[in-house]
Amino acid sequence: MGAVVGTLTLQTRQRRPSNDKFYDDLELSVVCHRPEGLEQLEAQTNFSKKELQVLYRGFKNECPSGVVNEDMFKQIYSQFFPHGDASTYAHYLFNSFDSSQNGSIKFEDFVAALSILLRGTTTEKLQWTFNLYDINRDGYINKEEMTDIVKAIYDMMGRFTYPALKTDTTKQHVDAFFQKMDKNRDGVVTLDEFILSCQEDENIMRSLQLFENVI
Repeated sequence: MGAVVGTLTLQTRQRRPSNDKFYDDLELSVVCHRPEGLEQLEAQTNFSKKELQVLYRGFKNECPSGVVNEDMFKQIYSQFFPHGDASTYAHYLFNSFDSSQNGSIKFEDFVAALSILLRGTTTEKLQWTFNLYDINRDGYINKEEMTDIVKAIYDMMGRFTYPALKTDTTKQHVDAFFQKMDKNRDGVVTLDEFILSCQEDENIMRSLQLFENVI
């Protein structure tokens, strides 16, 4: 996601018009979807008005209609992983961004997710990640879901996965995940177990801070 955010930011800075109230108010003459007012989005997220304007320009450069469907999302996301197949992981990611589960991502959905990932509290970031892994939305991460996620990540990385994958590599990673996260050994990982385990891991905590100043 850091790569996606960085690219959108770069595009908007390069194309930014001067003294353009059209963009400042986030207004469009003809669109399929018009986003909520700037003040409302500022109140709902951890972004300033100026940051929201930058993000909106990037969003509109990629998505002139104002909404992103899953196929478009996969095309955009796959650009950052040209040597692998990012479609499955992009599918899971799309579902996490699509908060209303209606098959499309609006600008409001986009900035709400970014606000958590870039500026949210540790608990908010971990809860968002948990929801990404909890594919069937039942409040638990089971081994089948984690296996699907790990496979999707390996497919996305493609030939740059190192060391080269062995037949049982995915299972080893899933087993290691549950050994660490499944505190009561009941075969599933709850949100509380996930948050507690992540908070105990310095590397995970450090990684949550990587993209805080990307915009």
